[in-house]
Amino acid sequence: MDGDGARLAASAKWCDRKDFVFLTFCVEDSRETDIKFENDKMIFSCKGPDKTSYRNEVILYEKIVPQESKHNRTDRKIQCFMKKLKGGMAWPRLTKDKSKVKWLALDFENWKDWEEDSDNDGENFDQFSDIMNKMGGGGDDLGGPDMDGLDDDPGTDSDDEKIPDLE
Repeated sequence: MDGDGARLAASAKWCDRKDFVFLTFCVEDSRETDIKFENDKMIFSCKGPDKTSYRNEVILYEKIVPQESKHNRTDRKIQCFMKKLKGGMAWPRLTKDKSKVKWLALDFENWKDWEEDSDNDGENFDQFSDIMNKMGGGGDDLGGPDMDGLDDDPGTDSDDEKIPDLE
């Protein structure tokens, strides 16, 4: 227990890309956000508006490159963008441990079958890094852009076809 409230795991969603892993912590109005990227794990902590302390320690499925991993904080969430050490390999889960993690879910909204995707994730990472640097640097507590559509190509969206009316 923390001195001013309970310490809980924050709920989160994740998705896999060819060279990166996205992890979004769903904490609105977070304060005192601290994120540490290490070779084989990431540690997240923050305080919520109700003085609840959140802490998640994730032992990752594979290694990442901490120096090339970033995070972005908004009023509604904290997004982590982790560069895989071994790119081009799918992660079947976020954690090394095979057991189900209660606070973690798949981010179906941003999930993409990267084996069929073009090889532009590196460009997207560079694009994200440039945006972060222009806004004040690598992974500080920023209220920057939403990464939801970072690697969506508007010309190849399979959701554009018309859905037939129900009878």
